[in-house]
Amino acid sequence: MQKEIFINESMGETRIAIQESNQLVEVYVEKQDNHRMVGNVYKGVVENVLPGMQAAFVDIGYELNAFLPFSEIGSDEFIVEENDDKKSKNNKNSKYDNIEVDLKKDQEIYVQVIKEPFAGKGPRVTTEVALPGRLLVLVPNANYIGISKKIWDKYERRRLKKIAQKLRKNDIGVIIRTVAEGKSEEHIENDFNQLIENWNQIEYKADQGEAPVIVYEDLETASSVVRDLLTPDVEKIIIDSKRIFKKTQKYLEEVSPSLLDRLELYKLKAPLFESFGIESEIEKLMRPKAWLKSGAYLIIEKTEAMVVVDVNSGRFVGKKLHEQNSLKINMEAAREVARQLRLRDLSGLIVIDFIDMKHEDNQKKVYYELRKELKKDRAKVAVAPITEFGLLEMTRQRIRVSLLDSMSDECPSCKGSGRIMSQETLITRLDHWLRRYKSKYRSIRLKLQLHPHNATYLKGEKKHVLRGLMWQNFVHLKIEENVELRQDEFKFFRTKDDKDVTNEMSLEKGKSN
Repeated sequence: MQKEIFINESMGETRIAIQESNQLVEVYVEKQDNHRMVGNVYKGVVENVLPGMQAAFVDIGYELNAFLPFSEIGSDEFIVEENDDKKSKNNKNSKYDNIEVDLKKDQEIYVQVIKEPFAGKGPRVTTEVALPGRLLVLVPNANYIGISKKIWDKYERRRLKKIAQKLRKNDIGVIIRTVAEGKSEEHIENDFNQLIENWNQIEYKADQGEAPVIVYEDLETASSVVRDLLTPDVEKIIIDSKRIFKKTQKYLEEVSPSLLDRLELYKLKAPLFESFGIESEIEKLMRPKAWLKSGAYLIIEKTEAMVVVDVNSGRFVGKKLHEQNSLKINMEAAREVARQLRLRDLSGLIVIDFIDMKHEDNQKKVYYELRKELKKDRAKVAVAPITEFGLLEMTRQRIRVSLLDSMSDECPSCKGSGRIMSQETLITRLDHWLRRYKSKYRSIRLKLQLHPHNATYLKGEKKHVLRGLMWQNFVHLKIEENVELRQDEFKFFRTKDDKDVTNEMSLEKGKSN
């Protein structure tokens, strides 16, 4: 399977796209002013302990307290041991018993973010700190060795376990990652030593700093994707930013020199994502409708409580009986649903309304097809069989916010019933438009009309971005307010004759060229 990674950095966002067999399967978006928190380690202060909620709230210096479920407390020092009588009484339902913890208000505690803050909720954290490296994951204060399930060879697993046993010390847990397969003991030892050094720095920083304080900051999204996903099956990693390219090059020189020849700096004037057809695919992900090759389609709606997916026959005209036609559509839909969940990064409770099928065997075929496709997903999933009403219920782990929430803001007019393009994404569109324009015309003076809200934003808070756009594209921009424009619209005028040139450089025209 051909696998490629594309990294695009603009004035507003950094975006990462992953293709498998020339098909887009994952998209990550990181706003320049809003770096991710997942993976960061803090020395926090316990604010509240709520046994009734089976959770505690921890001040980590963020505007909202972090949420620490008791189930995420991995260290024995914070768990109250049950006596033998109580254990025997509750043994049958021990999974659902209340967990008693030894946590008190104002107590200092190490926590690591495992879920981003979202929708008025603070970040979710765990006490089981894990530091990921290229080949290993270090789990301080643990006492086990884990090996990736994707390493199948029993002799290789045995070799890797011996190396880990030789390296690790008491109360240091080690997880061996898939990319460690076939690596020399020297490479693995170097990775382990680097992780130990990182942990020592964390402890030193924690001793010096007063809680709440961040003691470890994980890599930015682009670097973490390279660390976690650049496996030997990746044929290319194409980057259009010199900064990220040099950073990635230096990282690979240290950890995987053999993969350096797969690294490529994109130098063409046309935007990277447009050149490879990724931009148009991302456009489709902002819409609720997703078409299938057969002519059927999915409607994907994200609500507060759950994600709902409806399978429709659409333009599909089958030549067989209704049951067989329904099975064909549902099998194709199952594959596409799994892909769309990864692409859009949808999570939580997901309900899929397949086209009704009478035969139980056909329902099982669709169920197993969906499960098979979901194995490609790195997020944890749980899937239930199709019910008598033709509905399939599943859950998907949330780590990041969905793509829709990353690339759009709540509309101030409709109060959430619709979506508009985020200002960072609008800046990305302006950047791409100017690059297309300058690749065709030599004009160096343009007028840019924006909604007053965006014009103020660009001239004020993002003044440095405006200067960057002008310098990068060798053009002078005069910003004008236009109350008739929507917040996701813009217009460019050529200064010398006041001609509207916006549509001359439309995305569709750019693709046809």
